[in-house]
Amino acid sequence: MKMKKLVLGMVAVLTLVSLAACGKKEASGDDSWKTIEKDKKVTIGLDDTFVPMGFKDDDGKIVGFDIDLAKAVFDQYDIKADFQPIDWSMKENELDNGTIDLIWNGYTVTKSREKKVLFSDPYAQNEQVLVTKKDSGITKAADMKDKVLGAQEGSSGYEAFNNETKTLKDIVKENDATLYASFNEAMIDLENGRIDGVLIDKVYADYYLKKANKLDDYNIFNVGFKNENFAVGARKGDKELVSKINSAFKELQDNGKYAEISKKWFGEEWSLPKE
Repeated sequence: MKMKKLVLGMVAVLTLVSLAACGKKEASGDDSWKTIEKDKKVTIGLDDTFVPMGFKDDDGKIVGFDIDLAKAVFDQYDIKADFQPIDWSMKENELDNGTIDLIWNGYTVTKSREKKVLFSDPYAQNEQVLVTKKDSGITKAADMKDKVLGAQEGSSGYEAFNNETKTLKDIVKENDATLYASFNEAMIDLENGRIDGVLIDKVYADYYLKKANKLDDYNIFNVGFKNENFAVGARKGDKELVSKINSAFKELQDNGKYAEISKKWFGEEWSLPKE
C-alpha cells in the first residue's frame, strides 16, 4: 500500500513538472524560432521609460526607435511584436524564465552580458555621458570628487562605473552611485539638486533634454568610457531566432527602412555599425 502511494505521489510530481514546463517558453538550450513562427507572435521586454528607444507617449502607447525597428524586423516574417514592460534590473531573469523572448531596448553589449545571453549583430552605437547642471561648474570627471552620482540600476553605465574604477568610482562620494529604477527618476533628482550628476546613455540625455527644452541648462560630456553597441539579447539556444533578426537588419538597411526609422527619431540617417 505504501509503495502504491509512493508511485502515485511520484506520478503527481512528474505531472506538475511537465505542466509547468509546458507553460513556459522554450528552455535556454532550445531554439524558440519555430514556436514564434507558428504563433505569429514574439514578446519583447523593455524599460518603457527609456526615451527615445522605447517609452510610453502621452497617450500611454509604447513608441520609440527600437519599437519601430523591432516591428520592421518581424513584419518581414509576418510576426507580431508584442512589447512587455519589465524591471530593467531583472531583464536577464525575465528572459531565462521565458516571460519574454527578447531583450530589446538600448541593450548594450558587455562582456558580462555575453555570458548570459546570445546577442544579435549590433544595430546602433552609443556612449555613456555625465549630465550635470550648468550652474554646478561640473564639466569634467575630476569635478565629481566627493559629489553624489546617480545611475540606473542594471544599466551598462553602472556596470562600466564599477569595472573602470579610476574613471569615476574612486572619486565620487562613498565611491558608489545612487541607483534608480529609471533614468527619469535620476534626472528629476538632478534637476532638484538631490544629486550632482547622472551617468546616462547619450541617446537618452540628448532626446530627454531636447524634448524638455532644457539643453542649455545642462552639461553633457564624456568621462572616458568606451563607446558601446546596442544589440538584441536572446536566450543562448535561440540561434535561428537571432539569425533571422540579423538577416532582417541587413534587409532593412538595403531597402532604406533603417535610415528612415533613424531619421524619424534622431533627425539623421544612420547606417548599421561595422563590427
